[in-house]
Amino acid sequence: MKLLVVEDDETTGAYIARGLREEGQTVDLVSDGRAALIQATAGSYDVLIVDRMLPEIDGMTLVKTLRGAGNQTPVLFLTSLGSVDDRISGLNAGGDDYLVKPFAFGELSARVAALARRPQALEQETVLRAGDLEMNLISRKVTRGGVEIDLLPREFSLLEHLLRRKGRVQTRTMLLEAIWDISFDPMTNVVETHVSRLRAKVDKPFETEMIKTIRGAGYRIDA
Repeated sequence: MKLLVVEDDETTGAYIARGLREEGQTVDLVSDGRAALIQATAGSYDVLIVDRMLPEIDGMTLVKTLRGAGNQTPVLFLTSLGSVDDRISGLNAGGDDYLVKPFAFGELSARVAALARRPQALEQETVLRAGDLEMNLISRKVTRGGVEIDLLPREFSLLEHLLRRKGRVQTRTMLLEAIWDISFDPMTNVVETHVSRLRAKVDKPFETEMIKTIRGAGYRIDA
């Protein structure tokens, strides 16, 4: 396996890299998020091991940026931030697994091997669909029933998020974090306002409602 370790603590980074190399893995080690972004974009890795608290670009932003660019390399977050909310936010940011420091090297090795065994998509999805609604991620063109729909950037991001999770409820908190990068409740109706505007464009001119409100839970897009 070829692995990228992103760790700003020199001792910890060297320990991880040495242990993995002793197991026969090829390991690149970088100490900040900006260097990791360049390395992960340019190289072909089986797994990324990423600390969350990094200089230049933090680990969460690093993974979100990679996912936004279509990089689906499995990511193991390795961090001292170990609360339930920390784990959830890490996984929602695009992480595939989460291991809290201090850790046992044997467990780290086993988790990396498990991630590497997961089948990866052969082709990055560039068109998202639900019923007669279609979103082209390359041209950033949205149509429904062949009719083009003009969306503002935030509306596009909101619809993309819902389409990628078609059939699954997305809570207000999930949307705040994914679309606005807000990890606390600002006590505003920003989510409701944008969902309403999106509905006016995606649902109102057509016969069938696709964006559903799940009372007490959140929103879901159905085919």
